[in-house]
Amino acid sequence: MKKALLGLAAAVLLVAAGLAAYGLYRKHEGRNIRGSSSVEFVTTQENKSKPNLTIPWPMYRFDPGRRGVPVGVPADIRPPFKLRWYFKGKSLIEFPPAIGYGRLYFANSLGTLYALHITRIRPDWTYATGRCAASTPAVADHIVYMTFLNRPPCNATRSGIDGETVALNAETGKVRWRVRMAPTESSPVLGGGLVYVGDWSGKVYALNARNGRVAWTYQTGDKVKDGLAYAGGRVYFGSYDSHVYALNARTGKLVWKAGAQQRLGARGTFYSTPAVAYGRVYIGSTDGKVYSFGATSGKLRWSHGTGSYVYASPAVWNRRVYVGSYDRNFYCFDAATGDVRWSARTSGPINGSAVVINGVVYVASFGGRTYAFDARTGKRLWVFHRGRYAGVVADTVRLYLVGYGRLYAFFPRNRHR
Repeated sequence: MKKALLGLAAAVLLVAAGLAAYGLYRKHEGRNIRGSSSVEFVTTQENKSKPNLTIPWPMYRFDPGRRGVPVGVPADIRPPFKLRWYFKGKSLIEFPPAIGYGRLYFANSLGTLYALHITRIRPDWTYATGRCAASTPAVADHIVYMTFLNRPPCNATRSGIDGETVALNAETGKVRWRVRMAPTESSPVLGGGLVYVGDWSGKVYALNARNGRVAWTYQTGDKVKDGLAYAGGRVYFGSYDSHVYALNARTGKLVWKAGAQQRLGARGTFYSTPAVAYGRVYIGSTDGKVYSFGATSGKLRWSHGTGSYVYASPAVWNRRVYVGSYDRNFYCFDAATGDVRWSARTSGPINGSAVVINGVVYVASFGGRTYAFDARTGKRLWVFHRGRYAGVVADTVRLYLVGYGRLYAFFPRNRHR
């Protein structure tokens, strides 16, 4: 009996030792990885977008690379600001507008797409779908491209639900084409005559921008909720299957596939829309980390943990990466190494994505505030006591801010008009 007990105790100790070793192994695997400025980091790849006065903000995160840094915004559009007008969206506006042809294009959570005339401050047209919506449209060639989720309830998980991607005339709202798919909250991106979106079935679509015909599809292992980034003839995106993908934008063939780091507990998934810059892909994960992968190789170049989920999409400017976390902190990372350059505490978890305009970075928190920080130093420059999900966009005259169910327009305080 005594020998049996001793044997059992030894077995328990071995199991405990094994579990401890496994835990240490997983902790090691999930550690922060510091990057290098000499490995797959191309400093000549700055934002080369040219200003378009007709379409000053064409899509989510401004450009196809999803860097969140507009060009052509006048230097005086910076804090402090004065409020000029606001528009009630009748329900939550989770994502910021696109701007084109003198209008702000955006949707509320109840699936009404607005074409709001900027100077008359009224809709030129609306498109009511009866579906839920959680994305930003893309605008090009007098067409608005928008994705929609299932019909309410918006968080439905029942089988048989569907969504759609719709193309509408930017001046009239008349539907040009629509493509049915699984529910989709993937903000469209355009490149090479194609529109790219993902859906809840885990499928990515490349649609002909003129007629909506499916050029190709690619199947992942779980939901694709983020917007795709387009750069260098490839599209980049994350999936809820814990992987980030790079596909040939013309053919849909897999170029590389990279995973979130292994760790104790559930592996991270990807809701954050990636940003492509400096030969890297930057993306946040639900494991609380911000990742940098080589855009060419797919190899992990750095990772850095925050205290909670990173749903927000990174902005990339001046060799820095800006992103908020559910830990209530807003971070500025070195784009090459992942080192924290500065961080700032906010009033609540951060879900919305940052934007950098004229050296000022803007971000909203669930505490109901929108912040403006000096992008170089982290100094707080301005706070507006509205905001939750979406951040700001701008044209050549105004800054626009989404505060839950309202859209606000600001002029610089020192401008005489």
